[in-house]
Amino acid sequence: MIVFILVLILMISCLSLYIGNYLYDYTLNPYSKHNISEKIETNKTVEEASRQWLSDNGVNVSLENEEHMNLYGCYIDQGSSTYVIMVHGYRGDGASIISPIKNFKKQGYNLLIPDLRGHGFSDGDYIGMGWDDRLDIIQWIDYLIQKDQNASIILYGVSMGGATVMNVAGEKIPKQVKAIIEDCGYTSVWDVFKTHINMNEVESEIALHMASFVTKMRAGYYLEDVKPIEQVKKSQTPILFIHGNQDNFVPFSMLDELYQAANCQKEKLVVEGAGHANSCSVGEDIYYQTIYRFIENYQ
Repeated sequence: MIVFILVLILMISCLSLYIGNYLYDYTLNPYSKHNISEKIETNKTVEEASRQWLSDNGVNVSLENEEHMNLYGCYIDQGSSTYVIMVHGYRGDGASIISPIKNFKKQGYNLLIPDLRGHGFSDGDYIGMGWDDRLDIIQWIDYLIQKDQNASIILYGVSMGGATVMNVAGEKIPKQVKAIIEDCGYTSVWDVFKTHINMNEVESEIALHMASFVTKMRAGYYLEDVKPIEQVKKSQTPILFIHGNQDNFVPFSMLDELYQAANCQKEKLVVEGAGHANSCSVGEDIYYQTIYRFIENYQ
């Protein structure tokens, strides 16, 4: 009987590790071809052209973070006193948000476009989902302040980048950070992953707990740790929340949850007809008008 119980425990443990590792690779392994975003179409020609544009218009910059990873980015200096740190989304890189970058450049802002850990040219063998990344962004903020003590710094992020800048909002950050703009970020990693797991309520909870355990072993954090909705509650920095009402990747319902949770000065913008991360094109005029007015109010 004891042997049977031990064998059963071993089988359950092995199955849990298998499921946990499978979900980890599906969601957080940057080198996995089978992943949660594989249905999102990408255009390789456009990606290459975007990277070339960044190369032609900016300079490469880098820093070593506290975990001794080399992080890279592109810096566009336009002689402004306003600096915008522009944070890309899940499995993207700086070039993947080229449309907002070009539009912000027209406004004359200085732009810093980092590749998050595990993305683009930066080091890292896992996706931080905006949690560990928040600490890297704080180092990029310090990098800009070293350039200009009087800098007015704006944080802008899309999707996972939106979650990243919301996570930064909950930390003690320099007074030079004047405003935060998040576009289609999520309330928590747990909740957004749950919407993409084809299981019932009980099965998905069990599977996510397995994945969270493996994430802690392989990436150093639990999935439950990543809750931008808790971070915005602590923010003392004004936040603009943006979401397309046809977003099926990060549920549109998360917009109001985040907005209601925030205790800071805040605004929100709903872009009618916009899917995930395309509010900037579907509602281009109102999108940028709202953002630039928000920046002017607080810079």
